[in-house]
Amino acid sequence: MKFTLSVAMNPLDQFTELARTAEECGFASIALPDSLFYSEHVSAEYPYTPDGSRFWTADTPWADPLVAVASMAAVTERIEYYTSVLKLGSRNPVLLARQVGSVAVLSGSRFGLGLGVGWSPEEFEWCGAPYAKRGKRVDEAIEVLRLILDGGMVEYHGEFFDFDKLQMSPAPSEHVPFYIGGHTEVALKRAARVGDGWSSAMMKFDDLRSTISRLAELRAEYGRADVPFEIQAVCIDRFGLDGYREQAEIGVTDIVTQPWVFEGIRFGDPVGPKKDAIRKFADEVISRF
Repeated sequence: MKFTLSVAMNPLDQFTELARTAEECGFASIALPDSLFYSEHVSAEYPYTPDGSRFWTADTPWADPLVAVASMAAVTERIEYYTSVLKLGSRNPVLLARQVGSVAVLSGSRFGLGLGVGWSPEEFEWCGAPYAKRGKRVDEAIEVLRLILDGGMVEYHGEFFDFDKLQMSPAPSEHVPFYIGGHTEVALKRAARVGDGWSSAMMKFDDLRSTISRLAELRAEYGRADVPFEIQAVCIDRFGLDGYREQAEIGVTDIVTQPWVFEGIRFGDPVGPKKDAIRKFADEVISRF
């Protein structure tokens, strides 16, 4: 079992200190969320809350996750990073491939790309991307990303993206894993078909268990049952040693957590108590797991 520290919604000037402390305490990874902007009005419901509302505000701090990874990787040596998850639907995959490749190389191959479609029509439309056919567009974008990141002179001619031979150098020296997010059947099929893993949003244990079971079925259907596959979980009703062991038993490989939440520490609080909470979590959980 691996443990990942999520830095979502914390002040940006705390990121490097949190990353250094997480590395010292044995965390495997840092997870970074993605939000392009906060629109005053949104024309779709947020899919991961019971009432469809956003649980952050216009003043909640967000960093571009790739820029944040670059800053944290510069002050750490071993800990890895991944987006959880970057919204691919509103981005151009050729430009994104340049950014991802740069982060992968400069971090010493310590970066994984968590990918989702995106849910807000405004993020698509105001960034110049169509909201219609977004799933098919994302499928093509994933193909483009993998093609370019694998290196060499490549070309692509699809419905949504079309380019003649090009090469980006240097290419990452190691495979950049793609962790696919989303809870719908289409998203699970995408993860099973092309992903190196699946990244959950907030889920209850029973829902997480059934989703992992479905992913196993789909991976078998695609002939990928024996391919290594990560399950990155944010489970909201199983905690502590026993709870994390229960998660491991159903197939979770990577638990994403924010230890300060268990201590009643808020996102906007100073970094010192958060670092203490990370150390306490390492002593009580990671060292014993």
